[in-house]
Amino acid sequence: MGTNVANISFMYDESAVRKNILFPELSYEIIGCLFEVYNELGGGYQEKIYQKATARCLATQAIRYVEQVPYRVRFRGKAIGMYFMDFVIEDRVVLEIKRGNYFVKNNIKQVENYLKVTNLQLGILANFTNRNVKYIRILNIH
Repeated sequence: MGTNVANISFMYDESAVRKNILFPELSYEIIGCLFEVYNELGGGYQEKIYQKATARCLATQAIRYVEQVPYRVRFRGKAIGMYFMDFVIEDRVVLEIKRGNYFVKNNIKQVENYLKVTNLQLGILANFTNRNVKYIRILNIH
């Protein structure tokens, strides 16, 4: 018995796909830095070590960023707390660095809140694990 194999080819238009991604070039550069940091350091370090290494990589790539950006949590017009975003990159992307194997709901909500208060559209949450670095893109749809 012979097997019939269909030869199917797909048209792939990278430019069409990239139009649907928010800040594709900047995202690619940021994620590239995350992988460079992991490839050089490996797993097992504290968040602050990955943050410092990421800052150095961003600077080396001539990517503009601000670290530990403060924002006040307000309730009924009064400041009741303070948070610090790990990075705001090129005034367009919030980058939050974490350590762990899973994306925890609280961390995702944290990035969503950062996007809301900054009115930025894109956040990247990066988890440095013992085996690799994972990331998710979070959009501000409000």
